[in-house]
Amino acid sequence: MKAISNMGKLKNILKEKDLKPTYQRLKVLEYLDKHMNSHPTVEMIYEALSKNIPTMSMTTIYNTLNAFIKKKLVSTVMITGTEVRYDFVTTPHHHFLCKKCGKIIDIDIKCPVVDKKKIYGHRIDEFHRYIKGVCKDCLKSEKNKSKHNNDS
Repeated sequence: MKAISNMGKLKNILKEKDLKPTYQRLKVLEYLDKHMNSHPTVEMIYEALSKNIPTMSMTTIYNTLNAFIKKKLVSTVMITGTEVRYDFVTTPHHHFLCKKCGKIIDIDIKCPVVDKKKIYGHRIDEFHRYIKGVCKDCLKSEKNKSKHNNDS
Protein backbone atom coordinates (compact mmCIF):
# COMPACT_ATOMS: atom_id res chain seq x y z
CA MET A 1 0.00 0.00 0.00
CA LYS A 2 1.42 3.38 -1.04
CA ALA A 3 1.91 5.96 1.72
CA ILE A 4 -0.04 9.18 1.26
CA SER A 5 2.16 12.16 0.33
CA ASN A 6 2.42 15.24 2.50
CA MET A 7 0.50 17.19 -0.17
CA GLY A 8 -2.18 14.50 -0.07
CA LYS A 9 -2.42 14.86 3.71
CA LEU A 10 -2.72 18.64 3.39
CA LYS A 11 -5.41 18.21 0.73
CA ASN A 12 -7.35 15.96 3.12
CA ILE A 13 -6.99 18.50 5.93
CA LEU A 14 -8.51 21.19 3.71
CA LYS A 15 -11.34 18.90 2.62
CA GLU A 16 -12.09 17.96 6.25
CA LYS A 17 -12.47 21.69 7.00
CA ASP A 18 -14.79 22.15 3.98
CA LEU A 19 -12.20 24.21 2.14
CA LYS A 20 -11.60 23.63 -1.56
CA PRO A 21 -7.99 22.43 -1.91
CA THR A 22 -6.83 25.04 -4.44
CA TYR A 23 -3.18 25.19 -5.45
CA GLN A 24 -2.66 28.47 -3.55
CA ARG A 25 -4.28 27.13 -0.36
CA LEU A 26 -2.20 23.96 -0.54
CA LYS A 27 1.02 25.94 -0.99
CA VAL A 28 0.23 28.30 1.92
CA LEU A 29 -0.69 25.34 4.14
CA GLU A 30 2.43 23.46 3.06
CA TYR A 31 4.55 26.51 3.97
CA LEU A 32 2.88 26.76 7.39
CA ASP A 33 3.45 23.04 7.94
CA LYS A 34 7.14 23.22 6.97
CA HIS A 35 7.76 26.43 8.95
CA MET A 36 5.68 25.63 12.01
CA ASN A 37 8.47 26.68 14.37
CA SER A 38 8.94 30.14 12.87
CA HIS A 39 5.33 31.32 13.21
CA PRO A 40 5.55 33.21 9.90
CA THR A 41 4.02 36.56 8.97
CA VAL A 42 2.06 37.17 5.75
CA GLU A 43 5.15 38.89 4.36
CA MET A 44 7.38 35.89 5.11
CA ILE A 45 4.93 33.54 3.39
CA TYR A 46 4.56 35.87 0.39
CA GLU A 47 8.31 36.31 0.00
CA ALA A 48 8.90 32.55 0.02
CA LEU A 49 6.00 31.51 -2.23
CA SER A 50 6.07 34.32 -4.80
CA LYS A 51 9.54 33.20 -5.94
CA ASN A 52 8.06 30.01 -7.42
CA ILE A 53 4.50 31.26 -7.90
CA PRO A 54 4.73 34.71 -9.50
CA THR A 55 0.93 34.96 -9.66
CA MET A 56 0.67 34.65 -5.85
CA SER A 57 -0.39 37.98 -4.34
CA MET A 58 -0.38 39.29 -0.78
CA THR A 59 -4.17 39.52 -1.04
CA THR A 60 -4.38 35.81 -1.87
CA ILE A 61 -2.28 34.99 1.17
CA TYR A 62 -4.37 37.25 3.44
CA ASN A 63 -7.60 35.74 2.10
CA THR A 64 -6.25 32.20 2.44
CA LEU A 65 -5.12 32.76 6.02
CA ASN A 66 -8.44 34.38 6.93
CA ALA A 67 -10.27 31.33 5.54
CA PHE A 68 -7.95 29.08 7.57
CA ILE A 69 -8.63 31.11 10.73
CA LYS A 70 -12.42 30.93 10.23
CA LYS A 71 -12.17 27.14 9.94
CA LYS A 72 -9.81 26.96 12.97
CA LEU A 73 -7.08 25.47 10.80
CA VAL A 74 -4.54 28.06 11.95
CA SER A 75 -4.41 30.55 14.79
CA THR A 76 -2.87 33.98 15.12
CA VAL A 77 -0.06 34.88 17.47
CA MET A 78 0.19 38.55 18.43
CA ILE A 79 2.94 39.03 20.97
CA THR A 80 4.81 42.12 19.82
CA GLY A 81 1.75 44.28 19.17
CA THR A 82 3.19 45.25 15.78
CA GLU A 83 2.80 42.09 13.71
CA VAL A 84 0.55 39.09 13.31
CA ARG A 85 2.16 35.66 13.10
CA TYR A 86 0.38 32.47 12.04
CA ASP A 87 0.50 29.15 13.85
CA PHE A 88 -0.46 25.78 12.36
CA VAL A 89 -0.65 24.36 15.89
CA THR A 90 -4.15 25.25 17.10
CA THR A 91 -4.19 23.28 20.34
CA PRO A 92 -3.66 25.52 23.40
CA HIS A 93 0.01 26.17 24.08
CA HIS A 94 2.29 28.97 25.21
CA HIS A 95 4.77 31.01 23.20
CA PHE A 96 8.15 32.43 24.14
CA LEU A 97 9.32 35.60 22.34
CA CYS A 98 13.05 36.25 22.30
CA LYS A 99 13.49 40.00 22.72
CA LYS A 100 16.94 39.76 21.15
CA CYS A 101 16.44 37.78 17.90
CA GLY A 102 12.63 37.98 17.61
CA LYS A 103 12.16 34.20 17.40
CA ILE A 104 8.82 32.86 18.65
CA ILE A 105 9.12 29.41 20.22
CA ASP A 106 6.34 27.02 21.28
CA ILE A 107 6.49 26.23 24.98
CA ASP A 108 4.64 23.27 26.47
CA ILE A 109 3.85 24.11 30.09
CA LYS A 110 0.88 23.24 32.27
CA CYS A 111 -1.57 26.05 32.95
CA PRO A 112 -4.56 25.70 35.31
CA VAL A 113 -6.74 28.05 33.24
CA VAL A 114 -6.11 26.65 29.76
CA ASP A 115 -9.09 24.25 29.61
CA LYS A 116 -11.58 26.44 31.46
CA LYS A 117 -14.57 28.01 29.73
CA LYS A 118 -15.16 30.43 32.62
CA ILE A 119 -13.08 31.95 35.37
CA TYR A 120 -14.64 33.60 38.43
CA GLY A 121 -17.95 33.62 36.55
CA HIS A 122 -16.48 35.37 33.48
CA ARG A 123 -16.71 33.62 30.09
CA ILE A 124 -13.31 33.18 28.43
CA ASP A 125 -13.33 33.91 24.69
CA GLU A 126 -9.58 34.24 24.19
CA PHE A 127 -6.60 33.28 26.26
CA HIS A 128 -3.18 34.60 25.24
CA ARG A 129 -0.24 32.66 26.59
CA TYR A 130 3.16 34.20 26.03
CA ILE A 131 6.43 34.81 27.79
CA LYS A 132 9.13 37.30 26.78
CA GLY A 133 12.84 36.98 27.44
CA VAL A 134 16.07 35.92 25.75
CA CYS A 135 16.23 32.51 24.05
CA LYS A 136 18.90 29.93 24.86
CA ASP A 137 20.62 30.45 21.48
CA CYS A 138 21.03 34.19 22.11
CA LEU A 139 22.17 33.54 25.70
CA LYS A 140 24.76 31.07 24.39
CA SER A 141 25.88 33.60 21.78
CA GLU A 142 26.17 36.33 24.47
CA LYS A 143 28.18 33.98 26.69
CA ASN A 144 30.52 33.12 23.81
CA LYS A 145 31.01 36.83 22.93
CA SER A 146 31.74 37.75 26.54
CA LYS A 147 34.15 34.82 26.87
CA HIS A 148 35.87 35.87 23.62
CA ASN A 149 36.10 39.50 24.80
CA ASN A 150 37.55 38.40 28.15
CA ASP A 151 40.16 36.23 26.36
CA SER A 152 41.35 39.18 24.23
